[in-house]
Amino acid sequence: MTTNHYCIIMAGGIGSRFWPLSRNAMPKQFLDILGLGKSFLQLTYDRFLRIIPAERILVVTSNQYKELVRRQLPDIPENNILTEPYRRNTAPCIAYATYKLLKTDPNASVVVAPSDHLITGDENFLGTIRSALMLAGEKDVLITLGIKPTRPETGYGYIQAVNKEAIAIGDHLAYPVKTFTEKPDTELARILVDSGEFYWNSGIFVWSLASIEKQLEHWLPEISLPFRNGLSIYNTPHEGKFIHKVYEEIRNISIDYGVMEKATNTYVISASFGWSDLGSWESIYMHYDKDARRNAVSAPKVLLENVRDSLVYSGQEDKLIVVKGLENFIVVDTPDALLICPRDETQFRQLFNDITHNYEDFV
Repeated sequence: MTTNHYCIIMAGGIGSRFWPLSRNAMPKQFLDILGLGKSFLQLTYDRFLRIIPAERILVVTSNQYKELVRRQLPDIPENNILTEPYRRNTAPCIAYATYKLLKTDPNASVVVAPSDHLITGDENFLGTIRSALMLAGEKDVLITLGIKPTRPETGYGYIQAVNKEAIAIGDHLAYPVKTFTEKPDTELARILVDSGEFYWNSGIFVWSLASIEKQLEHWLPEISLPFRNGLSIYNTPHEGKFIHKVYEEIRNISIDYGVMEKATNTYVISASFGWSDLGSWESIYMHYDKDARRNAVSAPKVLLENVRDSLVYSGQEDKLIVVKGLENFIVVDTPDALLICPRDETQFRQLFNDITHNYEDFV
C-alpha cells in the first residue's frame, strides 16, 4: 500500500428518501437495506480497506452518529472519526478533513467517497481508484469518477468530457471536464446520453491535498480560511470546540457547486464498475430481482394478488403482508409506520415534507 494515500468517507446524511426504514436516529448509511449482512458504511469501509489501511481512513459524520460509526467500524482510530455539529453539505465536510490531514501529511493524495452508494465489481472499482490516486499524485488536477450512462436517468448529475484530450493513466483514461449538468428532465437526459460525451457524476473524487487546498482557497475562501485557522488546533483537546464555532458561521454549499463546476483543472475518469447512488426506494426497486409481474419483493411473508411493477419491503418476520390491486407502487412496512405511495420520487419528497411537518415523532 502506498504510504501517502488516504480515504475520506462522508457519512453524515439523514437518508430521508428511505423513510420509514431510515430515520434521523438510524439513517440509510447505517442500514443493511440490501440484505447483505453489512451496512452501506461497512461495505464502503471494507472496500477501501483493501488498498488503504484503517489508520488512513477518515469518516466525517454528524455528532449524533459518532457512536454508530464506532460500533460499526470498531477498528478505525477514534481520532479518524470527524464529527460535524451541523449539516453544511459536502464542501465544509471535505474542507474539515482536508485541513486536518494537511497538518499530518501535506503530501497526501486522497479519495473522497459517499458512504451509501452501491458498488459492484470491486476489482474494477479499486483499479480505477488506484489509477486516479496515481494521476492525482503526479498532476495538479481534481478528478471525479464518471459512470457511462445506460439510460436517460433524471436522478443523477452529468459530466461532459472532452474526449479528444485524454490522459492515459494505468489501464484508464482521464478526460478534461467541459461542463457539469445538474439533474436534467427526461428529454434533456436523453439528449445527453445520446451524445456519447456525458457521464453520470458518481460523487467520488480523487485529488492531492495540495490541489484541493488551492481550489478551496480560490473559490471558497469563506469556507477554507476558518478551517485553515485550525491547523494548530487539530488533534488536540480543543478541536471539538473550535469546529463547533466554525460550523456555526460557515454556509451550506456542495463541493460540486462550490469548486468542481468552477475549477479549470477538473478531469473525469471513465469507470466500468457497477454503480448506483441508491437515492430512493425507486432505485432499490431497480436493483432488486423481479418476479414475472415485475414486482420486487423483500419480505419474509407476503401475498400479492393483481400487483404489478411494485416494490414490497418488510423486515417483520412474523407479519404477513397482503397487497392487492396495486400497480407502480412502493409498500414499505416497519414496526411503527407503513408507507404506501406511487413509484414517483417527487411525490415522495413532498410526502416526507408533510411527515416532517405533522408527525415529527416518526422522522
